[in-house]
Amino acid sequence: MSVTPHDESFMAAAIRLSRRHLGRTATNPSVGCLIVRDGVVVGQAVTAVGGRPHAEPQALAEAGAAARGATAYVTLEPCSHHGKTPPCAEALIAYGVARVVISVTDPDPRVSGRGIAMLREAGIEVDAGVLEADGRRSLAGYLTRQTKNRPYVTLKLAVSANGMIGREGAGQVAITGPEARAEVQALRAETDAILVGIGTAISDDPLLTVRTPGLEAQSPIRIVLDPSLALPLTSKLVQTARDVPVIVVASEEISPSGSEEGLSPSALGANPQPISPLVGEMSGRTEGGATLPAAAMDLDSRRTALEAAGVEIVYCNPYHPEILLPALATRGISSLLVEGGAKTARLFLEAGLVDRIQLYQAPVVIGEGGIESPLDATDIPPGFAQTGTQMFGEDRLDEYERGL
Repeated sequence: MSVTPHDESFMAAAIRLSRRHLGRTATNPSVGCLIVRDGVVVGQAVTAVGGRPHAEPQALAEAGAAARGATAYVTLEPCSHHGKTPPCAEALIAYGVARVVISVTDPDPRVSGRGIAMLREAGIEVDAGVLEADGRRSLAGYLTRQTKNRPYVTLKLAVSANGMIGREGAGQVAITGPEARAEVQALRAETDAILVGIGTAISDDPLLTVRTPGLEAQSPIRIVLDPSLALPLTSKLVQTARDVPVIVVASEEISPSGSEEGLSPSALGANPQPISPLVGEMSGRTEGGATLPAAAMDLDSRRTALEAAGVEIVYCNPYHPEILLPALATRGISSLLVEGGAKTARLFLEAGLVDRIQLYQAPVVIGEGGIESPLDATDIPPGFAQTGTQMFGEDRLDEYERGL
């Protein structure tokens, strides 16, 4: 049977459904599944929070006997291996589904092609690649972690009309309006982790949680590049570390053991050339060059106090994103939002480790002391294609992506 417009319509619905649990399914992808019989949806589900149960068995259970002879629309190839749950391909066979339509083939070597082969061997018709580009976009975090051994990285920037992202010494500066800020909260809610530099953490004292009513529990892990453990104990991040996880990435040079541990190059079998510190980011200096607060307590005391507050400290050159990102992937982090600091943004851009750029452009003008944005719409790096433009109030969002 050839793919029809009805197939694309149902797959689009399955993809929309899959986004419901983005950032909440741990190491498993958030997959959407519809069971359709005679043009009517008789069962639907998305991968459960935490990653189990998978979408297919939930949708099949909802459909019950109506699944026999039906068509299943699945955003990712059904798994074929026995893990902590039985293979989803077996469940589709057992319920007597007649046809399975798939958006994206699973790159996991335990599954890739095997799920499709299992279904076909059971006499089930299979069509793959339906709305594949949209499906890959919805599965971007999972696919990037599987194929590149790192999280999918989104860089979010809000830029004023005169190309600034903030003002020196002014802390947080409101550039975008409430509609755009609400959209950023939604982005945080579907992301595994959010990252800022220590300069932003000190000057802005951000919370970095999801503040949309009803979505607070979907706040991402918060990561701070902090080579010298300068994060103030009075900061909002430290004060809320027991409610929402905070990871501080400190220089391996200050590791208590005197050697790398936690997120380390040696632990990953790599020995790359280090990326030079950001301009102004020398030992004891924050992003932007401001001197750190006077050491009221020594390094060991700061370490002890941070850990007592619930902050996790890992030791890895903060300017080694090509080491940091794979290490985060080993912790099950599939998507990362880089949200704070012009120099931190430039670090990831220059390393070629940004997959998506969300560029908000606002009509406000920032005057004296403005911090220049590391990019604007006229100098998007090569390899990115514009994928959309939206307006949120008076603010314009342009989105750019690399191919997956």
